Formats: sequence, C-alpha cells, structure tokens
Amino acid sequence: MRLQPEYTIGPRHGNPLLDAHPLDLDELLPATPDASGWEVEIGYGKGRYLLRQALAHPRRRYLGIEVVSKYAKLLSRRAHKQGAENLLNLRGEALFLLATVLPRGFADVLHVYFPDPWPKVKHRRRRLFDPGSVDLVLGVLRPGGTLCFATDFLEYGELVHDLLGGHPDLDVEPVLRPWPDGARTNYEAKYIDEGRPILRLQASLRPGVERVGPHPRGVDDIVCAWAADGDDDTAPAS
Repeated sequence: MRLQPEYTIGPRHGNPLLDAHPLDLDELLPATPDASGWEVEIGYGKGRYLLRQALAHPRRRYLGIEVVSKYAKLLSRRAHKQGAENLLNLRGEALFLLATVLPRGFADVLHVYFPDPWPKVKHRRRRLFDPGSVDLVLGVLRPGGTLCFATDFLEYGELVHDLLGGHPDLDVEPVLRPWPDGARTNYEAKYIDEGRPILRLQASLRPGVERVGPHPRGVDDIVCAWAADGDDDTAPAS
C-alpha cells in the first residue's frame, strides 16, 4: 500500500492531539478470507525486513512505523513497485501513535531492531523502552504475542532486558544466536560482518493477560487527569 498523506500523523507544529483520530486498521487494510494476524515493526529504517516479510507471507498483514520521511517514502515506493498489498505504512513518532491512534492488543508479533539508544543522560527520556512508556509499546500485542528486539548498544540492551524482565506480564528470553531467518536490518548485516556483538531478546506476553498494565517502576510517571464535578474539585475524570 502506498503512503498517503492521511497516514502521516502528528504535525510538527501546534497541538498534535487535535489531529489524532483512532485508526480502523481493518478499514485501511481490509482482511481477506485467508488473511491472518498482524505484525508490527517500529522504526523500520529502509524497511528491508518489513518488506521482505510482507512479500514472503501474503496471508499476514504488516504495519510499519517510521518517523523519518525519506525512509517512509522509500518503503512506500518499494512496496508499491513489488506489489506488497498487505503492508500498511505509517509515518509519525512511535510513542505518539501508540498512545493516541493505534488500537491495543491487535498484533501477534512486534519487531524493534536497533532503536536509538539516546545515550546522553538528558536525552534518555526519549527512549522507546522506558519504565513510564513500555506499556504503550507492549500494548499492541495480543495475549500470547511476542516482542523481538535487537541492539548493538549493549548497555542499553541490558537495561531493556532488565526492564522487560521486571514486567509482571512478560516472559523474557535472550536469543543467543542470530535470527534463524538471517539478519533483519541493514545495520544487523553490517554488524555481523564486522563481528560486533549484538544483544537480541524475545519477550512473550503471557496468554492470560488481556491488557498490559504499567511497569512497576513506571507507576509514578503516570499522569492522572481530574475534572471538577460541581463544587467537588477532587472527583476523577471518567
């Protein structure tokens, strides 16, 4: 599916919430009688793995999220040229999309490979995996769904491993060998050739979990909204 203007979500200026609308994924990319399941990749870069998977598995639906415009346009051109009609391409900031417009619990698999580690202390709040926002990331998974993660920034990888391992709704395992289907990004292929160490993880949402809760270490980051009810200014908003 080619990227259309309406699939660019969240303006650079003004209040992005004013432009946010819930997405009906079945309307944007209708299911077919033989289609099954969704897979999502956040930060797909040049889209190597996402497009390869969509072409190899036409009975599944794929959704990619990328904030960089040139990469989003590149994937759209390649997907259109190669006939990947089971691929939905969204351009926008991932946490914004996860918090405002994407449904919860719809994906079988979530892929996150080599995300920006934001190594400077003052920038760490921008990380995709943070105690205060990891529930948004995991929230796209259905019960029993799987997160696949990789990074060459080992310090960040260990923090992600610790963060996911401390979530009560997850079972986490390190992946000690390369993925069975080979390198999944251009970065990974390059780093394998260079002999650079790569940390890979696979985390599964426990089957009985219907909705991912906040991370125990992120509860204090949750902002509660309150609305006045007559003279009672202590009533929580519904």
